[in-house]
Amino acid sequence: MSDDTSDRWHLIGPAALFALIALLIAADLVMDRGEGAGFLHLAVESFALFVAATGAALLLRQFSRVRSDLTLARSEASQWRAANREIVRGLGAAIQNQFTLWELTAAEAEIGLFLLKGLSHKEIADIRQTSERTVREQSRALYRKAGLSGRSALSAFFLEDLLPGIAPSADSGAYVSQVS
Repeated sequence: MSDDTSDRWHLIGPAALFALIALLIAADLVMDRGEGAGFLHLAVESFALFVAATGAALLLRQFSRVRSDLTLARSEASQWRAANREIVRGLGAAIQNQFTLWELTAAEAEIGLFLLKGLSHKEIADIRQTSERTVREQSRALYRKAGLSGRSALSAFFLEDLLPGIAPSADSGAYVSQVS
């Protein structure tokens, strides 16, 4: 089951349950009224019906918002990828070139890409179907060949010049972005 389907059922499932409860309460109300149930009993069940129907409506409204937000986010991500396709392609090529200059093995280069994407050693080991220890050793070899101290230094090596600079503000000492 995909994440989208799972997320959908996290909202629609409870809404459907609330709706079913409301339907059952409504049927019970009709039967109780026909049997001459007292006013207080009917009032309490009517309140329970209102609460269940409101819960269903609120969850369906939330589901609609989440779905709309997801559609918007996907659209924005697609637009960003399309607008920056050449830049991303060029960055990918530059990273591969640097890996070649560092004389990384194919496995070390693959691990380097996974590290840059933010995956943990365990996640990389699962993807590559190898042990976490092997991934750690190959990561260490990558850092050694590159002359870097670790994962943060690897990321900084490729991202430092892509991001705006940061300098202390003259009046407060707080850091401000320098976009050039």
